[in-house]
Amino acid sequence: MFCLKDGGWCKMPLGAICVLLFRHSIFFFHLAHFCGVLSQVVGPSDPVVAIVGDDTVLPCHLDPAVNAADMTVEWTRSDLTPRFVHVWRDGVELVNKKNEAYMERTSLPINNLKLGDISLKLSKVKLSDRGSYKCFIPALSGQASVELVVGVVSSLIITVMRNSEDSIKVVLQCESAGWYPEPELLWLDGEGNLLSAGPTETLRGPDDLYTVSSRVTVEKRHSNNITCRVQQRNTNQSRETHIHVPVVFVVWKYRSKCQETQKFPLITESISPSLRKKEKHCIPQKVVLTLSTLIWNKRNSTLGLQKKRKTNFI
Repeated sequence: MFCLKDGGWCKMPLGAICVLLFRHSIFFFHLAHFCGVLSQVVGPSDPVVAIVGDDTVLPCHLDPAVNAADMTVEWTRSDLTPRFVHVWRDGVELVNKKNEAYMERTSLPINNLKLGDISLKLSKVKLSDRGSYKCFIPALSGQASVELVVGVVSSLIITVMRNSEDSIKVVLQCESAGWYPEPELLWLDGEGNLLSAGPTETLRGPDDLYTVSSRVTVEKRHSNNITCRVQQRNTNQSRETHIHVPVVFVVWKYRSKCQETQKFPLITESISPSLRKKEKHCIPQKVVLTLSTLIWNKRNSTLGLQKKRKTNFI
């Protein structure tokens, strides 16, 4: 082996050449990592779904993982002015560049950055947070997009209405206000089968939130629970309210007996024999009746919560 020295050729031991190449390889390996040649900015393949008021994480990381604590990390939304949601530079957050809508609601944990995790933590999610975000590292000239879908869910109320054309039927109306994105409303019987109901009325308010309502007619032969369900498929959120049909007809039966005095029966806890004593249970009309042991609201199984809800009789 030879090398060129001072215009001439000289011999170089093979071992020295190997050491030289090895040292240069290590140098270029570290240089490649430093310059980001071997690392890419990677975001999620699916949108991130969050509910208003919750905390969420917009995932983004380096692959292969390298320490990003000393790098500049920028999270932006191109539809905002200023567009910066969070800027990390020289080991600190640059608050002066930040959009006011995100003040004190974002963070990049230093321990995560050291592991190449540049995911943005976003707290107290707002409906206005929905949109497309970009995580960008200038030193790597790499960026990734993250789509945030924000949902708003609300409770349901079933109102029982008399069907003037048929004394053995009543109309149930289910209504829920304050949803986003637009939900769908379904009526189900006790076995989970869809019931034939009137068309769903949908209204969108100036705040972009949706109100949905629908009516279904039930008869005495319906000897099970009727369920009103409002759900959002793209956020995988739903709310349910159940009503026991026989109880509805018991209410109407005793309500009719009180009409002579222009008063209606009140049921506060359960249907009991004492309900037959009309004078003790007649109250002024237009009252809201609560069947607290028979009517309840079941939240989406992912939340694992149940709440009692009101059922109105008008």
